[in-house]
Amino acid sequence: MAAVVVIGAGQSGLSAGYHLQRRGFTSALTDPDGLRTFVILDGADSPGGAWSHRWESLRMATVNGIFDLPRFPKPPLDPAEPSRTAVPRYFAGFERATGLPILRPVRVSAVRRHDLDFAVETDRGQWTARAIINATGTWDNPVRPHYPGQETFAGIQVHTRDYVSARQFAGRRVAVVGGGISAVQLLEEISRVATTFWYTRREPVFREDGFEPEVAGRETIARVVADVEAGRPTGSVVSYTGLVWTPYALAARQRGVLQRRPMFTAVEPYGVREADGSFTSVDAILWATGFKAALDHLDPLGLRNERGGIRMIGTQVADEPRVHLIGFGPSQSTVGANRAGRDAVNALAARLDAART
Repeated sequence: MAAVVVIGAGQSGLSAGYHLQRRGFTSALTDPDGLRTFVILDGADSPGGAWSHRWESLRMATVNGIFDLPRFPKPPLDPAEPSRTAVPRYFAGFERATGLPILRPVRVSAVRRHDLDFAVETDRGQWTARAIINATGTWDNPVRPHYPGQETFAGIQVHTRDYVSARQFAGRRVAVVGGGISAVQLLEEISRVATTFWYTRREPVFREDGFEPEVAGRETIARVVADVEAGRPTGSVVSYTGLVWTPYALAARQRGVLQRRPMFTAVEPYGVREADGSFTSVDAILWATGFKAALDHLDPLGLRNERGGIRMIGTQVADEPRVHLIGFGPSQSTVGANRAGRDAVNALAARLDAART
């Protein structure tokens, strides 16, 4: 039993744990019968969240920025260090410093209503909770489009989630599919060792005004907030921001590889059928098609509407105020995740305190 179960120990989950602790919540591992207790259930084997799985070439110099965890400044980081080692080390230091009650690896399979509480079903038993803070991010829910004939393809098919390095594509003819930030970065990287063809459903739009957080960032967040408050499914990050002329995008353009093709119509054993009916031979496809929020374990609660969206009020699910989603919608950035963790805890603490009086 725990008053609050936090699902996920990435940036937003760690932020929520910190703020729960700060509000006087204690560990459900040592005080299972307490009225103000919490536990964090994390599916990974070790600290780091999705950062542990990023590709080898993603360095601290090229990530979009990691905001400090609450009251725990980042140590000096080598810009050349892979993010897959630097960020997990930083998260592990935060976990040691705070002593948060984290259980791992624990995979949550379903959350159901149980009397007046929630039953949280996992591969290591069941927890009962009065409230849920979901911080599962998107890494475990990659978008994998299907095109006719895809199952007949004789070459390599890899999603960004499983991408390691360009070495696996060296000397090949590679179709890179996707119009987001990662797609452009990986296109530039792979094109250095392979022949590449870039496919997107829509014509990519590069911002010519840069991306100033004080202006464009606020506008983007306002658009995402409007969508989640209306219960509309949120789109990809780039659908809100457009593409920015990052150093790797500029490098790709300079080298002549930033040549977008309309999306192919079918996959054949040894290549793809182009929109104009012609055939292009490829022996590898990289599906850089993004991710969606990993929320399937919450489906028994019926939070989604007929459009597939979840109507939100801040971090709170509008139709189920005991459930908060953080690292979701407008709080997917690392600074947004920190704030969302704090806001969710403040709202739930007030609700639980009111229920006791």
